[in-house]
Amino acid sequence: MTTKSRSLIAFSLAPVLLASCASANDGDSAPAAAGGGFAVAPMGEFEEPWAIRFAPGTQTLFVTEKAGTLKVMDTASGTIATVAGVPQVDYGGQGGLGDVAFLPGEAGQPLDGRTIYLSWAEAGQNDTRGAAVGRGILVCAEITGCRIKEFSVIWRQTPKVTGRGHYSHRITFSPDGKYLFIASGERQKMQPAQDTTVTLGKIVRLNLDGTPAAGNPLAAQGGVSAEIWSWGHRNILGIGWDAKGRLWEVEHGPAGGDELNLVKAGANYGWPVRSNGDHYNGDNIPDHAADDGFAQPALSWTPVIAPGDMLFYTGDMFPAWKGHALMAGLGSQAIVDVAIEGEAAREVTRHEFDKRLRSLAQGPDGALWVAEDGKGARLLKLTAK
Repeated sequence: MTTKSRSLIAFSLAPVLLASCASANDGDSAPAAAGGGFAVAPMGEFEEPWAIRFAPGTQTLFVTEKAGTLKVMDTASGTIATVAGVPQVDYGGQGGLGDVAFLPGEAGQPLDGRTIYLSWAEAGQNDTRGAAVGRGILVCAEITGCRIKEFSVIWRQTPKVTGRGHYSHRITFSPDGKYLFIASGERQKMQPAQDTTVTLGKIVRLNLDGTPAAGNPLAAQGGVSAEIWSWGHRNILGIGWDAKGRLWEVEHGPAGGDELNLVKAGANYGWPVRSNGDHYNGDNIPDHAADDGFAQPALSWTPVIAPGDMLFYTGDMFPAWKGHALMAGLGSQAIVDVAIEGEAAREVTRHEFDKRLRSLAQGPDGALWVAEDGKGARLLKLTAK
């Protein structure tokens, strides 16, 4: 895409203030939600939160802090505590403690004894690092005494490389609870996204123990290729399932070209051969085209929204959002509301805030919880007015 052609794809919006994906926004003013139709209540502060997730079937919220701390919050009482037993992380740049996830099939079980999954940036040899995912057992009889036991690494990004960017490492489980999907960023190395002998720039599909799942597109090749579900990705920071059980992801483009993609087995999403953005130095990247042999984005943004997270809203508190993909905007400082229409998508509106937004979680009552980005970031609860 040339500089001249950088305009919003397929829709027009009122101007919003955009910031670099790598920068933070300072200030102490209350969040603004013009016409949002919701009330916003601050519920606490955290240091560089990266993921917020409710343990399914509970009012207990887990918060990863990038420097390497896992917090747990009883949202009924407001009690916040630290969970022990978290792995050592390689903190710096975009790296640190990442996602937290729980098996959907354990929703009816007590919190104490549940399986917990974490992702993080792991140090390697010779100044290299890569994403890792591990699992353990949550010991949490009391909210103030939670710890993880029997924690072990079940998956590592291959290979470890230099730099501290584009880990992605979002975690999700298939709706039937049988498979683990991990978003694996291309670590700002670009070309590995097209190399199916490595797992950079891929989505991998695994059994719950981290082994390659049967029936993956490249299973016959063996090795880490047997883990791969899709490839040609850049930096995926949101991943989730729609009401039809289809997997979607939202990823950062370079200078322009953020993408929302419907993820299909064996599909190649084009990075870095195709993008609706350009390289940061201004060099052109050919735009996606219907005949280029790559999977096309369902929706693309230039200027970018700089997504931090995504969920599909399933609650009843906000009927207008039901079935929609909601995205936490970093540079766009907004909740971006996207309607899914078949295999296409359409941005409905943006609910603007005055801070970068990092992560989203749907509460058991349908309230939307939002974590701001950065130091002293607020945890916000959005409820219907």
